[in-house]
Amino acid sequence: MDQPKIERVLRLMKMMTGNVNYTVEDLAERLETSPRSIYRYIETFKDAGFVVQKIEGGVYRLGKESKYFKSISQLIHFTDEEAHIVNQLIEALDDTNMLKQNLRKKLTSVYNCTSMANSIVKGKNAININHIIEAIDSRRQVVLKNYSSSHTGIIRDRLVEPFGFTTNYIQIWCYEPESGMNKLFNTARIGSVEVQSQEWQHTTEHREGYIDVFRMMGFEQKRVQLKLGVLARNLITEEYPLSERDLTQIDDNHWLLDTMVCNYIGIGRFVMGLSDDIEIVDSPKFEKFLRKEIEAINAKFLLKTNKK
Repeated sequence: MDQPKIERVLRLMKMMTGNVNYTVEDLAERLETSPRSIYRYIETFKDAGFVVQKIEGGVYRLGKESKYFKSISQLIHFTDEEAHIVNQLIEALDDTNMLKQNLRKKLTSVYNCTSMANSIVKGKNAININHIIEAIDSRRQVVLKNYSSSHTGIIRDRLVEPFGFTTNYIQIWCYEPESGMNKLFNTARIGSVEVQSQEWQHTTEHREGYIDVFRMMGFEQKRVQLKLGVLARNLITEEYPLSERDLTQIDDNHWLLDTMVCNYIGIGRFVMGLSDDIEIVDSPKFEKFLRKEIEAINAKFLLKTNKK
């Protein structure tokens, strides 16, 4: 089995043992393969002695009673001291180093536990995140007390079912029964966390979305290509380090950014701020979005000028 297939199988095992439930179609989409291949991998797991569970909604999981489950979990276990040392070593790397970003992402994705959280997050946030980890492990609802929404500016309590963290515990994926939607909540905006006795009631609805290199969230992705000059290339890698993986050098002074975005807002702000050093390549829908944004800005300033 070649390396890409091995990586896909390991990612599949992680997804089938995590806190989010996936159907075969979900797994195929996330792993960029066909449902037929997923079924084939599942049969391979069964032949290897794993217990494969099919639950409500066509979801497949690897059962913890599988004879190899404990052995696999031990491979990714860190003690408190080990987690702290590993994080300190990673922190010693420069912030713009892609290796640092990749190590953080891999460690926090396979080891969302109290030890790693305590080594990364401090103060009130650490207490809140540990409560959320407890709720995820026990599959219980929580109340995010005095949550401050960046969209509405309203501070209020939010009843949610938390099921996954983003890198470094910056945000938490939750299903919110009130709105019937999966959302990202910023952990820094949580006043406190109350773990409820009520277990998850909407497990089959839990679904993680995507986060693009501009840190925008969504459940669909759109392709955008940009030709960047030296200034734009330097600024994007400094402000958005994960963009480096989508950059290809064209010549000494130009790079091609070929990336998937969840919406045009984040990348739009970047392009409008550096329009002299950026050329849009084969992205007509993004160009249409920018034209509308520019027209709206012009209309706004024209209105202000007329009032004077």
